[in-house]
Amino acid sequence: MKESLENAHKFKIWKANLQTNGLKINNIEEVYTRHRYNGEALFSLVMLDAETPEGDKIPPICFIKGEVVCVCIVLIDKETKEKYLLLVKQRRIAEGGFTYEHPAGMVDGIKTPLEIAVMEVKEETGITVSEEDLINLSPNKRLFPSTGTSDEAMYFYFCEIELDKTEIESFENKQMGTEYEFERITTHVYPFIEGHHKINNSNGLLLNYLYLSAVEDFDTLQKI
Repeated sequence: MKESLENAHKFKIWKANLQTNGLKINNIEEVYTRHRYNGEALFSLVMLDAETPEGDKIPPICFIKGEVVCVCIVLIDKETKEKYLLLVKQRRIAEGGFTYEHPAGMVDGIKTPLEIAVMEVKEETGITVSEEDLINLSPNKRLFPSTGTSDEAMYFYFCEIELDKTEIESFENKQMGTEYEFERITTHVYPFIEGHHKINNSNGLLLNYLYLSAVEDFDTLQKI
C-alpha cells in the first residue's frame, strides 16, 4: 500500500517547521509523489499557498525530500598514517553520468539519523560501524544544501578506521548496493586529496572540509 503524502514522516516535519516559523498555510497541492519499493513516500513536488508573518507570499514550489545522512569514511594506513577516502560510485540523474560520493541515505520515521548512517555505511561499503564510531559534524542544527526550493536537510558524520594497506586496497571496486532498490554501486579508494577532487557535489565537498577542520588536519586542508 502506498503511503499518503499527509502521513509521510518528511511531510509532517516540513509542515510543522513552516508553522513553527509563523507561516499561515492556505493550501498545499500535491503535484507528484514518487514512492519507494515498500510504498513509502520518497519524493514529492508540491505547490504551497502560504503567507509569512510579514504578510508576504512565500515562493510556492517545494521539492520535499526530507532529512538525509552523509558519512565520510576515512581509511588510515596503519604504517604510513596516510589517509584515504572510501567513496561510492553510481549514476545520478543530475547529468546521467557516474558520480563519486560519500555513503548516504534518507531518514525515515522509524530510525534515527544516526541509525540510518550506520545502516547506509554497511549497505554501500560493506563496513560495519557502531553508532559510537560515528562523529557528528552538525550536532546543533540541520544543514540545507539550498533553502530556496527544497526542504532537504543534511546530517554529516565521519569515521576514521586504521587498516593495513592491503585491507584498504581490498575496498577498491567492490560491488555494493541493494537489489530491492535497484542500486548499482561500486566502492573506490583514493588518497584523500585525489578523492576530494573526484567529488562534484557540494555536500560531499563540505563534508570533507568539516572533517578536516574537526580533526585539525590543517596541512591537508590547505592543499585541497
